[in-house]
Amino acid sequence: MKEESAETAAETLLPDRAISPHPNLVTEAGLKALEQQLQQAREAYEATNGIEDVNERRRQAAIPLRDVRYLVERVRTAEVMPAPASADVVAFGSTVTYSREDGRVQKYRIVGEDEADPKAGSISYVSPVARLLMGKSVGDLATLGNEELEITAIE
Repeated sequence: MKEESAETAAETLLPDRAISPHPNLVTEAGLKALEQQLQQAREAYEATNGIEDVNERRRQAAIPLRDVRYLVERVRTAEVMPAPASADVVAFGSTVTYSREDGRVQKYRIVGEDEADPKAGSISYVSPVARLLMGKSVGDLATLGNEELEITAIE
């Protein structure tokens, strides 16, 4: 019985999700997404209350509870950034298209860390590429390692 209790305790004491040391800049859509994720995590946690077995309830509640703690902090510290005033220079919230020396053309929107999804076309403002592109204009070059990126459009 003690072994099962120790095993169960280890399963229910998940480490907190890491909080970034960078300012929690978000777009309006990013804040709404965080709030929606928080609501879903709270609902998932509440759903575990119906589980009769206390050990199983703790196991099932561990991840939603950890997510709630993380998301409460991210919503609390979120700084909503206004949409870029112009498309003259790359800024937080801009969608930037650039070409690589090998001919590839890439297009990303620069957003907050929690809303970044490179496969869906968005990167975090603290990513190396975003840091290189911020403040640059169409036609400017940015060096990434041994490669040059040329900004071809800003939206």
